Amino acid sequence: MANSSSRSPMAGGFLLSLSLIVGVVAGAVQGQASIGFLAGLAVGLVLLTTVWLVDRRRSRRR
Repeated sequence: MANSSSRSPMAGGFLLSLSLIVGVVAGAVQGQASIGFLAGLAVGLVLLTTVWLVDRRRSRRR
């Protein structure tokens, strides 16, 4: 059964996509777009996981 909470969950997908774009651009400036992609992916996944954990903690309080 679905949770009937009216609170909308937070979304971290924007942070992931933004960090990927920034990583690729920063890497391309230095001539290493692939490494920039991987660095952006790593940072984005950390941010995404953090948002998910914060949202999960907030939903358990209610």
